[in-house]
Amino acid sequence: MFTGIVEELGEIVAREPGEVTRLTIRGPLVTSDAREGDSIAVNGVCLTVTGVSNDTFTVDVVAETLARTSLGRATVVNLERAATPATRLGGHLVQGHVDGVGTLLYRGEDAVVRIGIPAGLTRYLVEKGSVTVDGISLTVVEAAADSFTVALIPTTLARTTLGSTAVGDPVNLEVDVIAKYVERVLMSSG
Repeated sequence: MFTGIVEELGEIVAREPGEVTRLTIRGPLVTSDAREGDSIAVNGVCLTVTGVSNDTFTVDVVAETLARTSLGRATVVNLERAATPATRLGGHLVQGHVDGVGTLLYRGEDAVVRIGIPAGLTRYLVEKGSVTVDGISLTVVEAAADSFTVALIPTTLARTTLGSTAVGDPVNLEVDVIAKYVERVLMSSG
């Protein structure tokens, strides 16, 4: 479980393709106490640490994850260690399970960005609800039929990949898990 509060920007410094793709990621803060088997969210994707060396860690990524996320082309990534019982929950409950890949459609001068969203996910977004974009906990400003907007504060722009994400770039999306559970309960009781 994560909070969606990015701890640091990391860099994918090596890719070793194979049956699984091994990524080596530089992130001094998240590796400071990382151990093999720990979970680290990389652009919102929960990945298992397979090794730690100095200020880098390695993860193995299966083809399914590469096909369903933007990790295949990422170089700079948002990093967050898994939450602990003592962690402040400054964002919202984030699983690190990407629901789909959206596209940055518009970047306004007032720090509002519009993100296109796959059709099957729009029903989980509501105005002032939570959404995770590349692992960043954000509040929905406007939820439209095929997109949504979020407002980015200067700290988010400076400390996450959203400060440099360009129009047309893909972003990993995770909708609020509570909305998915509510839908499931309502469908099974109806």
